[in-house]
Amino acid sequence: MTKETKISERINTQFRAEFFNILNHTNLGLPAATLYKDTAGTPTGFAGQITTIVGTPRQIQFALKIIF
Repeated sequence: MTKETKISERINTQFRAEFFNILNHTNLGLPAATLYKDTAGTPTGFAGQITTIVGTPRQIQFALKIIF
């Protein structure tokens, strides 16, 4: 998306907005597969938790350019 505006005869401005992954469908990573810390049977505190995502999240970038 771009918007150009003329301020004077010699000066123009350009506003730009760029959107990446705008629908932002979250793809979750695999859950933690480790159930126990050691062979004695001490359980972990994060067994089965999902702590990662796969791919890039939503990104929005704005720019303002002055042309003279």
